[in-house]
Amino acid sequence: MAQPCVLLKHGELAIKGRNRNIFERQLLRNLKHAVAEVDPNARIERRSGVAVVTASGPQQPLVDRLREVIGISVVQPGYRVPKNPEQAARMVVQMLRERYGGEAAKKFAIKARRRDKAFQMSSSQLAGFIGQRVCDELNWPVDLSNPEVEVFVEVDWREIFISVEHLRGQGGLPVGSSGRALALLSGGYDSPVAAYRMMKRGLRCDFVHFTGAPFTGPSSTYKAYALVRRLNQFQGNSKLHVVPVGKAQRALATAGAGELQIVAQRRLFVRIADVLAQQLNAQALITGDSLGQVSSQTLSNMATTEQASSLPLLRPLVGWDKTEIMNEARRIGTYDISKLPDEDCCSLIMPPQVATRSTVGQLSKVEGRVGVDSLVEQVLANVQVIDLGSSEQPVATCEVDSGSEPEPAAAGARAAGIQGAGLS
Repeated sequence: MAQPCVLLKHGELAIKGRNRNIFERQLLRNLKHAVAEVDPNARIERRSGVAVVTASGPQQPLVDRLREVIGISVVQPGYRVPKNPEQAARMVVQMLRERYGGEAAKKFAIKARRRDKAFQMSSSQLAGFIGQRVCDELNWPVDLSNPEVEVFVEVDWREIFISVEHLRGQGGLPVGSSGRALALLSGGYDSPVAAYRMMKRGLRCDFVHFTGAPFTGPSSTYKAYALVRRLNQFQGNSKLHVVPVGKAQRALATAGAGELQIVAQRRLFVRIADVLAQQLNAQALITGDSLGQVSSQTLSNMATTEQASSLPLLRPLVGWDKTEIMNEARRIGTYDISKLPDEDCCSLIMPPQVATRSTVGQLSKVEGRVGVDSLVEQVLANVQVIDLGSSEQPVATCEVDSGSEPEPAAAGARAAGIQGAGLS
């Protein structure tokens, strides 16, 4: 009578009011593609404020994948049983025996709630009923203040959900619900974290990586690919645009950029990204800038760089320090990739001293001498695209079960494939 399942809670979506359905539909689309990667035969059921996923195979790979879906705040693997207090109590005892049978008695608490307020018992009555059964059959002591084991019992419109795990999800808004952006991706710690933070605000990200080719090797491209592949777990179907800028950087140096070389390069990258973003129908650019972290990220230089773009330039890490950024990189799984050595294009032509204060007027003179508009066109003619999506990716089965409740208002390229695309 009991069926294994995973209960997903939406978190922030609950406060979206009349627009909530828009966000839930986007989340459902994202869920269907994420679930299909590990279990194409899984079934997804949409409920009011939650979703229920039933696996067709082992549940743990599905749980791990669901914890990476942005827009889900809580992931609860467990069981669903018929809407009956007796069967719920029986299932709770069985779960605790299976999970802790060989261990000493645990202090426990039952956390019950009802989405169906017409259920025959109140939340406290149901918690007391199930708790008494655990005490009688397992001889466990109740401790509501500091329990070792918490059992979650939730009465829905058609069944009761039971779990002893309350796992943290990514939270945020479903990717794609806020539009599209192009993230400037270096090989460092900052830019992958910046892209992730904007994904959590609902932006679907494409990525652009600037490589010093032909004067540097392919290591930074491989690293960027690995970073995008990791970030792809949070959104799916990502694309990486690789832009060789070595000759353009040398042209800026030849034009006498001097101390302004780094700022001039950053303005060039922003110009290129701005044109590329508009071709991709992206509405903003994303960078990993952190105020004062390096010489090129002073307030003056950031303002000068920003004026090279016609699109909004988003800097989600502007107030973060390096420790905060690296801790977040560890959490999302990009840290170990970012610490790998590579040939950074920004260090390809490094002046003895970097200007900490710059103006648009100063940079315009350098850009005028080099012919920046034609330089951007030349660079964009050599862009290579790596598609991490799959054109034939399966989609999981989905059911919309409203019941009696009121409705609320791939595989990617391999390293050899990258070399074959002419990026080495």
